[in-house]
Amino acid sequence: MRREKLKTLRSLVVIAVLAFASGANAGSCWDANKPDVDDCKVWAEQGNSVAQSNLGIIYQWGQGVPEDYKKSVHWYSKAAEQGNADAQSNLGVMYHTGKGVLQDHTKAFEWYSKAAEQGHTAAQSNLGIMYASGKGVSEDYKKSVYWYGKAAEQGHASAQYNLGVMYFHGKGVPEDYVRAHMFFKIAGANGEKEGVKQRGLIAELMTLSQIAEAERLAREWMHQHQ
Repeated sequence: MRREKLKTLRSLVVIAVLAFASGANAGSCWDANKPDVDDCKVWAEQGNSVAQSNLGIIYQWGQGVPEDYKKSVHWYSKAAEQGNADAQSNLGVMYHTGKGVLQDHTKAFEWYSKAAEQGHTAAQSNLGIMYASGKGVSEDYKKSVYWYGKAAEQGHASAQYNLGVMYFHGKGVPEDYVRAHMFFKIAGANGEKEGVKQRGLIAELMTLSQIAEAERLAREWMHQHQ
């Protein structure tokens, strides 16, 4: 049984969750239930970067307008060039996935980096993914762990889960089941279902004292960062 559980855990890969930021208010430009497209266009055409970013979201998801990835990229680009972190992160996702533009991991990495340096949580997590996968940048597990850690400290559940994966495999950090269990628990507490699942699996490979230590560390970490 232990061997089967170990085999299951060894097959874990980093989850590539390409998270999108939500829109912020710019006048009445954004309404979560009914976005005001016309108002957004007025603000965006006047150069308001938040409205431009929101208009990108509206076109991406077809909120009150036909879905149009190219127009989404156009408005994300306008806002990103003004330093809007949400737009930079979202533009990175569009290049990462090839929506509205030719897929370009190098450009995705560049835009994630700009947003991540501003403290954008989703971009930090996505930057961790790129360093772990070696797409758009040379593979570097230590840098992957660094950026997952930045996002995890801001409550990003997928980044917390990915840290658990890195500790389990010993990639960028020493192999450590206690730390892996700890981050799976934290991710699960923040809504990442895989965290709950994998914590249960890895627990079968640990002693009771190791589990108790992981639980203690998780409580301390959450008290400090959340």
